[in-house]
Amino acid sequence: MTEHDHNGRQAQPPVDPRTSWATWTTQSIISGPGGVTTTEVGPISGDLTVHTTWVDGETRLTVQYTGALDWYTVAGSPVPAADETTARAIHQAMVNGVKAGRGAAAPAPPGA
Repeated sequence: MTEHDHNGRQAQPPVDPRTSWATWTTQSIISGPGGVTTTEVGPISGDLTVHTTWVDGETRLTVQYTGALDWYTVAGSPVPAADETTARAIHQAMVNGVKAGRGAAAPAPPGA
């Protein structure tokens, strides 16, 4: 027997964030003064690339000098994100943080 919702449509199981993932990369962001704080090397600044991965209900933020090989973890990463839309908002907030500089760290999840 197939289950249906109250509107007569076939019911869909809820999305499990542990089985979903997404990724975004924004390249060539010129950081504001003070750049971004990383866990491995402290602040970095200049022409930076932000890469965000959403998996297992959390948003993992990394940054690199654009065109370099090494990636660094943004201080405060990972950030909890229950869904892909929230993770995308966190990525955009991180991009904006890089532009602002001032030792930007991972943003808090929206509504936190």
